[in-house]
This record gives sequence, structure tokens and C-alpha cells, in this order.
Amino acid sequence: MTTTATTAPRAPQGTGVSGGEPDLWCTYAAVRTLAWLERTDSVTDADGTAAYLTGRRNADGGYAWSRGMLSDAWATFYCTQGLRDLGRPVPGLDATSRWLDSTWSGDAYAMLPGQAPDVWATHFSTRSAAELCGGRVPDPDRLLDWLSRLQCAEGGLSWSPEDARRGKADVRACYYGVMAWRAATGQVSDATPPWDVPALTDWLRGRQAASGGFHFAPAAEVPCLWATYRAVGALRALGETPRDPDACRDWVMGLRGPTGAFVRWEGYDVEDVWASFCAVGTLKALGAPLAPVADAVTARISELGCAGGGYTYREPPAAADALSTAAAVLSAGPGSPRPEGVRWLEGCQLPNEGGVMYMPGRGSEVRCTLWALAAGAFAEDPAARRRIAGWLAGLQNADGGFGYWEGRGSDMVSTAAAVETAALLGGPDGLGLDLQGVRAFVDSCRVSPDSHDAHGARLSGVSDASRGEPYAHGNVPGGEPGLRPALQAQRVRMLLGPGFAEPAEVSEAVRALLARHRVRGGGYAGEGHRVPDLLSTYEAVLAADRAGLGLDTAHLRAFTDRVRDAGGTAWSPLAPGSGGPLADCLGTLLARRLTAGPGVLPALALS
Repeated sequence: MTTTATTAPRAPQGTGVSGGEPDLWCTYAAVRTLAWLERTDSVTDADGTAAYLTGRRNADGGYAWSRGMLSDAWATFYCTQGLRDLGRPVPGLDATSRWLDSTWSGDAYAMLPGQAPDVWATHFSTRSAAELCGGRVPDPDRLLDWLSRLQCAEGGLSWSPEDARRGKADVRACYYGVMAWRAATGQVSDATPPWDVPALTDWLRGRQAASGGFHFAPAAEVPCLWATYRAVGALRALGETPRDPDACRDWVMGLRGPTGAFVRWEGYDVEDVWASFCAVGTLKALGAPLAPVADAVTARISELGCAGGGYTYREPPAAADALSTAAAVLSAGPGSPRPEGVRWLEGCQLPNEGGVMYMPGRGSEVRCTLWALAAGAFAEDPAARRRIAGWLAGLQNADGGFGYWEGRGSDMVSTAAAVETAALLGGPDGLGLDLQGVRAFVDSCRVSPDSHDAHGARLSGVSDASRGEPYAHGNVPGGEPGLRPALQAQRVRMLLGPGFAEPAEVSEAVRALLARHRVRGGGYAGEGHRVPDLLSTYEAVLAADRAGLGLDTAHLRAFTDRVRDAGGTAWSPLAPGSGGPLADCLGTLLARRLTAGPGVLPALALS
């Protein structure tokens, strides 16, 4: 049994799975980097890239990470900023402005309506409101007060006032807080930052290592380009410089790879899009010339373009991701294991964060960590498992829930993924999680006649019928109720144990929810009981098995027969054709459940 932690800063070994498709984060990073270099004429298929960004727009005026997902402040910023960098019009700004207003908590912005505000979302939405929509935030004074409460006793800024009281400062939070302040105060030349600026400056400068690069926070393991860009950018916005600007510039330039583009950490061996984005951003903030790196970075970015527009993090055929790779491992039958896929997943645990990254070189995400563990990653690596447990405990928010990654506001799907991850590591109890807090967050997502959202406002967008439905839950406090968050809430209660929920009560809740959302022709619907979908049906079967309820195999088979064929599995009978590796995985596992019996479905949370 190995005891070696998989923390070396190098690209994963083994074999990952790539769909060769563009990614929004990568596309924004590529386009913004080329804009900084004044090379947007080199954007791969500019029309296709613009269409890719525009295609993420929802009817509510916000933008989503991918088609069919809810609008999100981060995705809205990336899509609209990318279009502006390309010199393309941003459609329907009035609707986008109204959507941004819907995420305002009264003090700051949340990532989506109903969620608690955090500094990630506040930065993106404040800048979108001011720079894109040409307006002001709803209440600048209250926003500045909220921003002022992000400062920790040590001087750095945190993700929220609640996290500041817990002393969770991070250079990323510093950057987002400072840039939100700048956007909120506009062109007011004498605007005073709402913090103790000398203390903030000293804290940021203190994150610079002897090598010249910056750490995220005092506990971070190694300096990296992401931390360096955010720290230097925050200092620049405050009119300050690093303790040793020359060492910082030399360290950045020392991270050039064989092509002349950049890698994120010393020793890493892939020049990815985020590294070049952070390196160019750092050099720009330092006032260093960009011409010496412009040709090499532009050429490297051109290699990352996808057919039809958009970008991924490295060459598309090699741009594997954790969810697709875990899906391939889980889809393989017991007789055809994929050890090289598991090995690749284990390489996605990189420095500074103990969880698994969606794409190597990005940031650890709770859903990806759950999928990787479910696929068998780290089964014989206790040191890596301890790192995941420590990361998970640090991820828990002050409201008791969990977000996708550090600093993100809590939501039900992430909270369920976190608790399921804890169960795979030996159980939620004993890992340092606040179990009472978990239960409190889950309860806050329950929809009832007197429900309020995370900001204390009575729910206005939830129908009276939904308010009266027993056991209804939304993905966030104040969110629209649906089958998946309701069943995820019951799974969390089951995992927390009898001290938090009686098994008979949970079983009755699952029974009632399944009856309410059962589609007569097969499968379960996320809303109502008319149109079944794959995610809801998978969640329904998983919850039924966990609650010890019997499965109507004929009803399940009627659904799987409608969404599965030789070409793969569709997300819904209304969307024929394969939905990609994740849909194919869930379809394969449901079909396997028909013959293998209860207990075979892993808890694979997506939304």
C-alpha cells in the first residue's frame, strides 16, 4: 500500500478522457489574454467563439456555464467580457441588468438569486453592472459597508464578512474585493478604500515568497501564477507594488515552458491557458513589457482553439477533465477496469488545495472530488485522502453549507456532494465538519408557506402550490423547489444519522417526493410529473435505494429504453442523441441497476 501523497506539481499521468469541446473559463482566459496583448485578430474562429459565448445566454438575461444550466454571475461576466474583448455587441443589456438586480441581497451580490452573497459574485456583478450595463449598484453605501467587513484581523480580505470573522483571508478575495470597490466607486479619483489599506498592503506583500511568486494564503504549499496575478493586481489597484517587484517579474518569466508560454507552478509540464492568462496579467500589472512574450503566448493559445470556436485549457485531444474521466471509469464494467483513468484522476490533486480539479491547473471542486472518489481514486493513498478531508472541512461555509469551491456561496447540490464525499472518506462524523451547520443549511433550503431566502426576504417567485408541498426544497434558500434538491436534502439527512433525522421520517419523505414527480410513462421529472429527465431519474432511484424503498423495474426500464440507444444516452426523451460522457455514464449505471439490484448506484451529483 502506497503512502505517497499525490501533490507533485506536474500534469496527471495515466489516461484521461477529453470531449475536445470548449470550456467557458478557458475561452474567457484566452480571449482576455489576447486582448491584453492586442492580438484579438488572432482569435481562433472569432465568429464561432462569439457564437459560443452568446449561446450561453438564458431567457432571463443572465448567462450560464453551459446550455441548460441556471444563469450565474461568474458566467455572465465571462461571456459578456469576452464578447466585448472581441468587439461584438452584447445582446439585451436591459434584461441582463434586471437579472443582476435579482441577485442583489440588499448588501452585496450573490452568484444566483436566493443565494448568500460572496466576494466572487460581488466582484463579477459589480463590474458587470458598472462596466457593461452602464449603471450603479442598487445601494453603493451598503455595498461599501459590506466590502469593509471583508477585512480580517491580520489585514487580508476574505470571501464574506462571516469568513472574515473566521480569519480566512486569501489573495483572490483581496483582488475581488478591491476590484469591486473600484467598480462601485467609478471614476471618483479621491475615493477612499473602505479598509485599513496599510494593513491590507502589508498582508498582501507578506504572501510573496523568497522566490518572487505569491502564495494564496499563509497555509498554501507553493507559490503559483494564479495567486501571483491576484496579489499583484490587488496591489496595483491600491496604488501599491509588491515587496520585490523585480523578483516577482523574474519568477514569472522563469515559468516559461518549451514554447515560451507559461506553466502555473515550478515543475509543472503543461503550458495551459490559465498560466498564460495569469502571467500576462501579472506582467501587465507590474508595468513590465509584454512584447517579449506576445508571440509565444499567442502561438500557444492558437493551439488550444476548438473546432467551431472557443478554447480549452490545452490541446483539445489531450484536454481531459475529471468528470468525463470518472464517468468512463464508472461506466466500465467490473470485468474491464480502467486503472489508467484512475491514475489520471489521482493526478488532479495538485498543490495548495486538497480536492480534485475539474481540469488540471484550475481549482479544486467538490463535485469533481466526489466523482473521482466514487471512481476509485486514492483508494490506497491514505495521505491523499487526509488532504481531501482537510480541504473539505475548510470548504464549509459559515451557514453550514458548501459551495462548488472555496469562497463560493452554499447550495444544496454542493452540500450533498460534500457530505457524500465525507461518507466515502469514512463518514461525516470525525472529519471536522460542523454537522449541525450542515443540517441548518439543508433546513434553510426547505420551501414552506413562511419560507424566506438567504437574505431574509419572503419568497416571491415560488408558487403557492409549491409552498404547500411537503418536503419541498430548493437548491439555495429561496430557490425554486425541485425533485433533485429535495432528494439531496433527504440523502444528507440519512448520512448525518439518526441524531439528525429519523429513518422512518426520511423514508416517508422520499416516498412522497417520488410519488409527486413520477411520470406515468417512465422516469421522474425535476418539476411536476410530466417530462422526465435523466438527472432526476438517477437521483430518484438512488434516493429510493438509500431509503430502502422498492423499485418498479418496469417503470425504470420504460425510461431507460426511451433515452438509451446505440449512440448513447440522452438527458431527456425530448433531447434525443447522446448527451455526452456524463449522460452516457448515468444511463449505463441505471441500466446496470436494473439487473444488479440496490446499492450499486454511486452518488454522482451534478445539479
